[in-house]
Amino acid sequence: MKKVLLSILLLIVFHFKMNAQVDPHFSQYYVYPAWLNPALTGAIDGDYRASAIFRKQWGGIDGFSTSGISADMVTNKSFNIGTALMQQKAGVGGYTFLTGNLSLAYTGIKFDAAGLKRLVFAMQGGILDRRFDRSKFTLGDQWNPITGYNPSVISTDILAKNISTVFDMGAGVLYYDASPFKKANVFIGFSAAHITQPEDPFTDGAIKSKLPVRYTLHGGIKFNINEALTIVPNLLYLRQGNAEEKMIGGYAQIKGNSYFDFLAGANYRVNDAVVTFVGFNYKNITMGLSYDVATSDLARNINNINSFELSLSCLFRKSKTLPSGNFVCPRL
Repeated sequence: MKKVLLSILLLIVFHFKMNAQVDPHFSQYYVYPAWLNPALTGAIDGDYRASAIFRKQWGGIDGFSTSGISADMVTNKSFNIGTALMQQKAGVGGYTFLTGNLSLAYTGIKFDAAGLKRLVFAMQGGILDRRFDRSKFTLGDQWNPITGYNPSVISTDILAKNISTVFDMGAGVLYYDASPFKKANVFIGFSAAHITQPEDPFTDGAIKSKLPVRYTLHGGIKFNINEALTIVPNLLYLRQGNAEEKMIGGYAQIKGNSYFDFLAGANYRVNDAVVTFVGFNYKNITMGLSYDVATSDLARNINNINSFELSLSCLFRKSKTLPSGNFVCPRL
């Protein structure tokens, strides 16, 4: 019964009341730049980057799984290009949220001769596909207080549509200092997703609800303590509709040898979860694993609503002779 009630609640919150956060979110948000801020497109110490991320959350209530892949590249002009695909599935309700987009970042505004202090503007455009599998719904009027759930009962709760595919746009701005051999490198960015505000297609009525714009503010400072240790405190503030997310924490990068670095850190998502993180860099490959320990009221009432996330990022260079320390990536 808890699963059924929660499925109905999620359906209401996610679609019939479009005043709350409806977008997927990540704990390792810095790994998936297309979701965080399109201005991060091509902000890398190399020529190409490919990333993948997978998140599983709320397993105790057949919750959500979210996966994403992205790729971006640096050009010899003042533009960087990227593309990304992300899908989220909600277990019980049979709901799928899919986005596919292209990003274009303008990097021509530079504040030093070397071009390492940059102000970047970016646009992002693509599709937003949302759909329900009506056969997986278990709604309240299909339950009998004596015999329980009866799938042969036809529910009177009818959706206006089951599928919606619309054009969607976003934008972002980013400042970062990529100068090497500094004690501290600062980066800060702001982005807005769904600036086209697609209408909610799943409800009847003359006045349609709209998907709220998701505003994101993020930043951090990379402190180079010594040759073997770097500490990166960071923060994230996200608002969509009347829902907001606040996250603060950091990670440390410990140098093992010329090929291997160890990563470890933690973040606190206010009133929601403590996020632990471990990972490593090996040559041009970065892998990370995080685990969210829920601290919200929901965790006190339902077991196993913790989450885990796995990420992989690969960097490619045309030239293998580029000097080390020539560009400090804004990993937020």
